Amino acid sequence: MLKTPLFLVSLMLVSGLISEPALAEVAASRQSELMHLLKQDCGSCHGMTLKGGLGPALLPAQLEGKPTEYLVVTILEGHANTAMPGWKTMLSADDALWIARQLKQGISQ
Repeated sequence: MLKTPLFLVSLMLVSGLISEPALAEVAASRQSELMHLLKQDCGSCHGMTLKGGLGPALLPAQLEGKPTEYLVVTILEGHANTAMPGWKTMLSADDALWIARQLKQGISQ
């Protein structure tokens, strides 16, 4: 799996030099791992059904209007002065994109 430096991916996404489809797809085995992380690790703060908790809800209705690129950067970098950590040490840009897409379309519980 290609791991492009986060700052470069973020810059390219924000500046429009690449679009979402240009990023590589995530292998099926990795998708299973990411879904587990999403439900367990993200769910520990955002609620086990992602309806909110310590962190805000991560349901399609709440994410509507937020660019996928914004979600990718949030997943990888976190938010300063909040409980939202950056996951860039554990996730690639492709992983974060896959997660963002799942959240925007809604995941089955």
